[in-house]
Amino acid sequence: MNRLPHGDEQQLLDTRFRLQIVAGQYPQAIESIHKLRALRGDPPQQPPLYLQYEIYASAKQLQQTQRIRFADAWKRSFADHFQRLDDPTALKAEFAFGSNLQRLREQRDSLVDATDSVTALNDEQATALLRAWQVHAAYADFLPLVPQAISEDDARRYSIDRNISITTPDGARISAISVHPAEARRLPVLLTFTIYANDDWAWSDAKMMAAHGYASVVAYSRGKGRSPDPVRPYEHDGSDAAAVIAWAAAQPWSNGKVGMYGGSYSGFTQWAALKQRAPALKAIATSATTAPGIDVPMEGGIFLNFIYPWPFYTTNNTSLDDATYGDSGRWNALNSRWYRSGQAYRDLPTLDGAANPWFERWLQHPTYDAYWQALIPQGREFADIGIPVLATTGYFDGAQIGALHYFREHLKQRPDADHTLLIGPYEHFTMQTGVPEQVQGYTPDPAARVDLQALRLAWFDHVLKAAAKPALLADRVNWQVMGSNQWRHAASLDAMPTRQQRFYLLPASGGGHRLAAEPAPTRSSVQRIDFRERGDAAWQPPTQVINRELDTHAGLVFLSEPLEQDTELAGAFSGTLDFSLNKQDADIALAIYELTADGDYLDLAYWLQRLSHAADPSQRQLLAPAQRHSVRLTDTRLLGRKLAAGSRLVITLGVIKQPDRQLNLGSGKNPNDETLADAGTPLEIRWYGSSHINLPVRE
Repeated sequence: MNRLPHGDEQQLLDTRFRLQIVAGQYPQAIESIHKLRALRGDPPQQPPLYLQYEIYASAKQLQQTQRIRFADAWKRSFADHFQRLDDPTALKAEFAFGSNLQRLREQRDSLVDATDSVTALNDEQATALLRAWQVHAAYADFLPLVPQAISEDDARRYSIDRNISITTPDGARISAISVHPAEARRLPVLLTFTIYANDDWAWSDAKMMAAHGYASVVAYSRGKGRSPDPVRPYEHDGSDAAAVIAWAAAQPWSNGKVGMYGGSYSGFTQWAALKQRAPALKAIATSATTAPGIDVPMEGGIFLNFIYPWPFYTTNNTSLDDATYGDSGRWNALNSRWYRSGQAYRDLPTLDGAANPWFERWLQHPTYDAYWQALIPQGREFADIGIPVLATTGYFDGAQIGALHYFREHLKQRPDADHTLLIGPYEHFTMQTGVPEQVQGYTPDPAARVDLQALRLAWFDHVLKAAAKPALLADRVNWQVMGSNQWRHAASLDAMPTRQQRFYLLPASGGGHRLAAEPAPTRSSVQRIDFRERGDAAWQPPTQVINRELDTHAGLVFLSEPLEQDTELAGAFSGTLDFSLNKQDADIALAIYELTADGDYLDLAYWLQRLSHAADPSQRQLLAPAQRHSVRLTDTRLLGRKLAAGSRLVITLGVIKQPDRQLNLGSGKNPNDETLADAGTPLEIRWYGSSHINLPVRE
């Protein structure tokens, strides 16, 4: 052991136990692992460090002493060690037993190749080679045995039913699974109801809830899983979820109280169930929540092309059509082909060569009409929602508008509603899979890297089991201030800022545009859009939220002076745009950025709006050409950023003309039907210097 590398004691023990395993010194390896754990002092709720290697060494020792097969020895060792763990710890411990054997082999072989011509290895090279060799050898031995061992451990811990069929009042059948602790007792039920029928995902969700002391149910929308019915996105989920809630509440393992959780579509189904007034539903925890007709398939009345492949994904079969949905080449090519062709938006299925009946059905409802309103609560229906609600969204979450729609409407109709909002630097999927070190190119502050799933469970413990409320949810609105490493809390959205700072959108005398403190009502900036020009058909939207240049489709660029001091933005922005145009309609996009002193543009928020839907989203009201109009910016996304001194604020304002969104040519016809022949003369829109943006500032 004299050639072990120098370093701290933890590194020494880490290397020592691996060398002992390679040398066949299994009791000594286990002793070294125990010493390493004691030295680290990990909290008791954490799985034992290197449990996979302790089980491996123990199995090797059993194999030697009792002369049995390694597979039998490893299964005995696994069962012995796992039965000492409580359910939550065992669930966490499973993670260490999964890996990609081919990747481990490639890592080992690359190190072998790199040192093949070296006559003598230094300590660092030897240690790296030893680690790669030992890790691959161990996983190669036990990885094939893991699934059965975990399955047997699950059967000991939980009561599991994977083949439930629930009949709805109208005779449809809903496919579901249930998992709850094996010990017989009545527990609160946590339910997720989703169209994303993937049995592995469902099992993972259900098992997590059961591991934390709940009876758990995962149910699929009708037509998914083992349901024989036609798939109908959105339309029956509220009543079907209510039927599942009633079924779950009546089970012998249920105490009659049901909570719902989930993100994206599964967030929508919770609000759909609330519309049905399911009596046993006592709490919901939503994240990245969509609101049909509000943020999908259109936002601000503008259809978004990302939703076009989604019906294939969710309705082509009883599970999910990953191959079709993941064919980005097909969908990018379709966007470009449609845009270049000048054909009507409703011709997308014809250009694609495949029927898309659900997309066509949605196009029949281009406003927020009765079709969409029937899916989620409306108006005074929100006043009847008296249960606790937790909503989680992100600054970079495309569904933020949906989450805020529910929050605003609920509080407007019921000011004392127990509705808690949390927002941070998250995008649509990180809230459901965990917060990584980078989110679309942005590095979250350490304070933002919260285990959102654990927070959700702690919140359910609070509302369903009378546990303490999580400290992070200190008030109704809780937000992470990007760039400050701090969380803040307020009683309402209006209380997030301490003042509003108004910026007017002015043309600069020397060219360019600027954000100014005073209006100039008689001055204006003119934007001309020729919808007949389609040379940018191959354009792709930026994939990151930090970029060195602004997208050329952003429109006019208004720039502030460098900030003299750090400035914290907190809350929703607002404003009024004064304009005139030569057509009857236009689709508008406004975006807010921080331009750092280093020259990076950071996306902060954006706003989309079809002008003819601004006054009333439920009906279209065309504009009179050549007259002065105003549109108010309301119900916008939230800002939460500490701007550094020296940064500039940037606001872009433009008319939407890009291949990944519906085009509104301003002819007055339904934009679904407009073709290149309807483009006519270029759209000319004049933005007056009385237009302004109010940015929320917290002192």
